[in-house]
Amino acid sequence: MRLLMTADTVGGVWTYAVELIRALAGHGVEAMLATMGAPLSAAQRSDIRVLTNLAGVFESSYKLEWMEDPWEDVRAAGHWLLGIAERVRPDLLHLNGYAHGALGWPAPVVMVGHSCVLSWWEAVHGVPAPERWRRYREEVARGLTATSVVAAPTCAMLGALQRHYGVRGGRVVPNARSPRIPSREKRDVVLSAGRLWDEAKNLRAIAAAAPRLPWPVCVAGEAQHPEGGRNVLDGVRALGPLSPGDLAEWYADAAIYALPAKYEPFGLSVLEAAQAGCALVLGDIPSLRENWDGAALFVHPSDEQEFEGVLRRVITDSSLRLGLQERARQRAKAFTPEAMARGYLDAYAEATAKETTCAS
Repeated sequence: MRLLMTADTVGGVWTYAVELIRALAGHGVEAMLATMGAPLSAAQRSDIRVLTNLAGVFESSYKLEWMEDPWEDVRAAGHWLLGIAERVRPDLLHLNGYAHGALGWPAPVVMVGHSCVLSWWEAVHGVPAPERWRRYREEVARGLTATSVVAAPTCAMLGALQRHYGVRGGRVVPNARSPRIPSREKRDVVLSAGRLWDEAKNLRAIAAAAPRLPWPVCVAGEAQHPEGGRNVLDGVRALGPLSPGDLAEWYADAAIYALPAKYEPFGLSVLEAAQAGCALVLGDIPSLRENWDGAALFVHPSDEQEFEGVLRRVITDSSLRLGLQERARQRAKAFTPEAMARGYLDAYAEATAKETTCAS
């Protein structure tokens, strides 16, 4: 199978795409990757250099649909993507964005919903997205309804697509990460990771608690928003954006991983921390409950006092901490690249069968 996949380069979709392409190598899938959002970084170029089944990379800097006033770029990116499809003749399209779903592709389409503005806004602000997002809503709904198969990494995210855009049915295919964390004795450190500029990560709650905790709190992630502006957290040790290898070292060291997220459709950083045997303290939201209930402690994202108290309890109670570390490590074993690959192969087969039925 020849697969053309889209990916943005400014978030977790990049990590997901690389992991999936690698996992599909053993199933006879030859992939081509079309990127948008920003030029590939040196680290991202290194990521794809080792993918044996990657037949080509088409790079662009077109704005993504959730960015400010993106629609001229989205239109131009659509023409660009159709041109690529005409040249490479894929058997199937795997779209990791929404607006291009209705382009009239020459092959079946599987679209994956990793997040969306409407569910993000609702989770972060507690109210529906304002009127200025009407066109976004319309474009996303149009793309989703034109797609052969819709998938999402959690039931919670699929439910958001059904609620906000009228999606019917759909598949849940959990994300995965190849275990790559060194095994060694834990240090007395609380770690968090995420885009500092994204309110959904709620990293300000960590900064608020940090000065009163007996252990140091370290936060890894990009402070610079892709469209300008910078978010700096006081009270924590800011590690900045780290390479996957450097971040793996921090996961290996940290005894606790904390993410009091208001919105997290899957949570790759949580999975990586769990693989490293970190005790997990997470925001009590449906997606994180779905994946980690029974293997983590949960706090209401808006209750900073509760968050600080739970962190203090895990820090001071070694028996509790060790039990959480082991439960997280065991739960993480369920999220394998092979399981993810098979889930998408089933989705690809369904999309192809639907296309064949429509054509006959």
